[in-house]
Amino acid sequence: MISAFTNAFKIPELKKRLIFTLWIVVLTRIGAAIPVPGVDANVLADIFRNMEKTHGGSFMALLNIFSGGAIEHLAIFSLTVMPYISASIIMQLLTAVIPQLSKIAREEGGRQKITQYTRYFTVAIALFQSFVMAKGFEHPDTLRRVSGFTGLNVSPVVDPGLFFELTTMFTLTCGTILMMWLGEQITERGIGNGISMLIATNILARFPGAVINAVRLFFPPAGQEAQYNLFHAVLFIGMFLSVIAAVILITQAQRRITVQYAQRMVGRKVYAGGQTYMPLKANYSGVMPIIFASAILMLPQFFFGWFHVEWLNRILDYLNRGSWVYMGVYSVLIFGFSFFWVATMFNPIQIADDLKKHGGYVPGVRPGKPTADFLEFTMTRITFAGAIFLIVVAILPTVLHNLLNLDFTTTSFFGGTSLLIVVGVLLDTLRQIETHLITRNYEGFLKKGRMRGRI
Repeated sequence: MISAFTNAFKIPELKKRLIFTLWIVVLTRIGAAIPVPGVDANVLADIFRNMEKTHGGSFMALLNIFSGGAIEHLAIFSLTVMPYISASIIMQLLTAVIPQLSKIAREEGGRQKITQYTRYFTVAIALFQSFVMAKGFEHPDTLRRVSGFTGLNVSPVVDPGLFFELTTMFTLTCGTILMMWLGEQITERGIGNGISMLIATNILARFPGAVINAVRLFFPPAGQEAQYNLFHAVLFIGMFLSVIAAVILITQAQRRITVQYAQRMVGRKVYAGGQTYMPLKANYSGVMPIIFASAILMLPQFFFGWFHVEWLNRILDYLNRGSWVYMGVYSVLIFGFSFFWVATMFNPIQIADDLKKHGGYVPGVRPGKPTADFLEFTMTRITFAGAIFLIVVAILPTVLHNLLNLDFTTTSFFGGTSLLIVVGVLLDTLRQIETHLITRNYEGFLKKGRMRGRI
């Protein structure tokens, strides 16, 4: 593996792409440390330091992880590319259910139109989220109820008012647009998917702090007693590596459906038959069910927190992130959204029709509707296993936080959306690097993963 990384810098084009990606990553980290005008950075630091200790499982802590700590400073990149991700998900779902948008997407140049609509949605979502963030920090009582932690006692805003709100909205929205553009530049001129790369970078930016917090559990400062011993440290590291290995295994796992193509003649050309396979991923929906479930459960916390109603506050207590009721509802939503995403994005009828048109068939299954039924049945069973896996990974950080009283920044790397995103992005990036290496006759990262026919 080390030799593969060394060889990557021997290829001029790949070296240029890697260096360009690193420069963009450094630029985004600088933007995550520059606060918007009118906030007291020291007050914000105290707020989030208190939050991680007392109520680390709140959704504000989760957003802070995805922003790479930018919300701690109310930095210009606090919203990161999450508005763009939300807009992309909305447009993807609308395209699947609205015939007019589906027709536009299939037309020539239709994808460019859908992308343009997504950018408009991104600006609208960023303006709304930045306005809510500005109002929230201006009114600590409301944000304290909405965010679910008790560490917010004073407002970090130096001079509240309309000017601060407009400045924050303009700054954060421009920061989101800039990050979106930087992500597109990485996709075009760098390595990996740019948007996913920026999100993974923000998550990994919190990893050193998580390691430091974990080390303090075994080697506390002078005058304090260690919570765990060396035996616990070995179990801790073993569990961490096991979770990562399981995530990689399920992310890469697929059910291969054999497809046989008959020999056919088109005009004067004869196309020979052959055998290939159709890969059905075990985790077909990726992190989308977790994102959907988290968004749904954030809505009551967000909207109910603005009202001083006793029964609404009681509901918020039950749905507080980290409670067993929350995790139960969270699990049910993840399970349901896993099937919803597959039902929306996976069309067995269309796949069966395409196979029939091109002379392909699944051995032992008749073409047409029987093939569609077979694919739907197979995908349902695979989705069931993938949904159970997502539930376990999603609730594991919260369970560790509750049972072992660990810092949420540390437990967030034992599962959840952050680990799935980081693993997926790293695998995709390594796959692209390996493609460049193999194309130029260099050894890849894994010897057994070399292409057949190579010397």
